Amino acid sequence: MKIYNTLSGKKEILETLEPNRVKMYVCGMTVYDHTHIGHARTFVCFDLIVRYLRHSGFTVDYIRNITDVDDKIIDRSKKLNIEALDLTSKYIDSMQHDFNSLGMIDPDQEPKATENIPSIIKLIEKLIEKNHAYAGKSDVYFSTDSFAEYGRLSRRNTEEMLAGARVNIDEEKRNPADFVLWKKADQGLAWDSPWGKGRPGWHIECSAMSMDALGESFDIHGGGMDLKFPHHENEIAQSKCSTGKDFATYWMHTGSLRIDQEKMSKSLDNFITIKDALKSFSSEVLRYFLISSHYRSPMNYSIDGLTEAQASLDRLYTALKDCEIQVEQVENEFSFQYRTMMDDDFNVPGALAVLFDIAKSINLLKNSDQFDQANQLATALVSLAKPLGVLQQDPGEYLKTGVQLSKDKIDGLISERELARKNKDFKKSDQIRDELVSMNIVLEDSIDGTSWRRK
Repeated sequence: MKIYNTLSGKKEILETLEPNRVKMYVCGMTVYDHTHIGHARTFVCFDLIVRYLRHSGFTVDYIRNITDVDDKIIDRSKKLNIEALDLTSKYIDSMQHDFNSLGMIDPDQEPKATENIPSIIKLIEKLIEKNHAYAGKSDVYFSTDSFAEYGRLSRRNTEEMLAGARVNIDEEKRNPADFVLWKKADQGLAWDSPWGKGRPGWHIECSAMSMDALGESFDIHGGGMDLKFPHHENEIAQSKCSTGKDFATYWMHTGSLRIDQEKMSKSLDNFITIKDALKSFSSEVLRYFLISSHYRSPMNYSIDGLTEAQASLDRLYTALKDCEIQVEQVENEFSFQYRTMMDDDFNVPGALAVLFDIAKSINLLKNSDQFDQANQLATALVSLAKPLGVLQQDPGEYLKTGVQLSKDKIDGLISERELARKNKDFKKSDQIRDELVSMNIVLEDSIDGTSWRRK
């Protein structure tokens, strides 16, 4: 099996530290708001990767952390006038509900930063002892000058890194690129430390949590492309400097997600939560859409794309209709083609093309009354789709409800549109109308309100 290693910039054969065992850490959520479809893109992709590794015979230790202490959390809790831990508890529950809705498997461990403060402090002490970190008047910093390999992951020199990051002017720093390991804080979330009361910096949390769970060195470290610099660059620096060992062997990053060719942003009014996306399309449609592009490729979220994903699933389930799924899968040429695609850096678009070839063959066999052979291929289709997290529903039940939006979802979107119109948010109103039209729902406005009908 080959994977694209962001660290080397090329495909490498997956050779684990322990035979047939993969230790994998994925940077998880900072929990101060609801999860959005950009998060869904990243975590569905890594969910698929874990599923396929296990399907291929690997034992996978899958760790996905939760950052529950951070400046964004502190600022949001102050704005809402609630305790920070109450805020994070609310959004942890929301996150887990969203991820479960998309059929994600649970990680083997889901450590929280607030539960790992002693390990974080111990790691910072070790860095200071080795002259890779220093205490300023208030905060503690990592010295980037002390690590000759700094910039290797992002392939940037110091000048480029400073230009590409928001570096606060801080007279305590020896180098503007140095980053905080421990922040002084007298109020809110704060813990006692050798450097006074405070809280950890964001980057040190992941180093401590990953090494606690998987050891000083492990196989795969993953996250969104936006974490490559500075977060993952800083993780490598502080981890290798503390242990003298390579931190993670392979680095994997998912491509960014845009909305209708624009960067997703609240200021642009195109910020879509997972909950909002699921009001219009089923969880399986959303999942299929998110995996339909290669995990490393940027992708564009649009109603047209989701509608196409809906149609693709409909075609696959239609092929399975009236087939009997058998207990054991018989290996065939399609199985080999599928594995060839997936073993090449998890080429899901290529694997999906194989699934459609199977569906085409099933339809031809059914049309010629060769149902025994059709049943064998249908069994292969369901089995091969399982690591992707799709095609696991009863085809008859899916086709009853999957092709069309439910009345409740349509009524919910109409209610949102009416509220937008009341608030004179005509842009959002038009977006909802266009979304419904794209799904063959026609709206008719009158003085008595809005009614709808299917085309």
